[in-house]
Amino acid sequence: MSANPLDGFEVDRSSISTIGNDLQRPECILAEKDGTLWSADARGGVVRILADGSQKIITQDHQDDFITAGSDAERFVSGTLPNGLAFEKNGDILISNFGTDCLERMSRDGKTELIFDTLDGEPIGKVNFIARDSKDRIWITVSTMIHDWPKAISPNVADGKVLLYENGIVRTVADGLRFTNECKLDAAEQYLYVVQTCGRNVVRFKIREDSSLGNQETFGPSDHGTFLDGIAFDSFGNLWGTHVMTDRIFAITPEGDLRILLSDTSSEEIARIDEAFTKDEVTTEVLLSCEGKIAPWMASITFGGKDLRTAYIGSLRGTNIPYFQSPVAGLPLVHWNNG
Repeated sequence: MSANPLDGFEVDRSSISTIGNDLQRPECILAEKDGTLWSADARGGVVRILADGSQKIITQDHQDDFITAGSDAERFVSGTLPNGLAFEKNGDILISNFGTDCLERMSRDGKTELIFDTLDGEPIGKVNFIARDSKDRIWITVSTMIHDWPKAISPNVADGKVLLYENGIVRTVADGLRFTNECKLDAAEQYLYVVQTCGRNVVRFKIREDSSLGNQETFGPSDHGTFLDGIAFDSFGNLWGTHVMTDRIFAITPEGDLRILLSDTSSEEIARIDEAFTKDEVTTEVLLSCEGKIAPWMASITFGGKDLRTAYIGSLRGTNIPYFQSPVAGLPLVHWNNG
């Protein structure tokens, strides 16, 4: 294999710029070829940011099917919290809503309809992220079945899942995961890579012909020593990701080696989180005591720009979107070529 383009690379903090302003919880970001960004927003919608920096929030307008489907309509008024985003073929936005515990579809003018919120008659849990592949399969992560989800930030909880929505049918394809977070497919779509935030690692599953998943295997370090959140492949095969709360950007090489590309934390913060988690004593106070300055609580990496070499950082506590230039292009997601 040729030399890794990340050899010797670290993000130069002075080269980081930002786009967007007054955002709320820009956790997940979608990029389009024309430079448009779409950012999940805690105000109950998605913010569209054009290449010139102008922006508009598209607030979700939940349609009647939420009520007729037997769902609790009140929670869609006050509880919506868009988290993971993905484009459908027609450009609509699929939303895994961490507030309503639903998989939703939003048109670009905000009209939102329910896709599903139950599986076999039971609630689906805290849906976190969503990814669509070239076969139009939709992979959904469920972090936990505990509605009061902070209680799942524990080394002793393993009730996360991966769901597959295909041909109008939803089914569980993996379970027993430790706070399932973002998921991505490799370039050949042979494996599904899944973040275990509380497993503190990335695992992958071979995708079988019938779309079921093979055995779970760890990719890269078995324990990063801190929480992980988002991931994204580059075109070389490196898997980029974020350490949330102890704010770092990392990459796992195809050989499984971990590289830290940007660190906005301290050894004391990392030790504090690690000790609390190991003792199963994570509290809100402990978590809030840790954050960086660049993108507080780094949550995701999105490659964009015409050459896919602009890396955007999503965050849970930031109000804008920092970005920098990568030495290697990102792996284009399925929507990049309108597929």
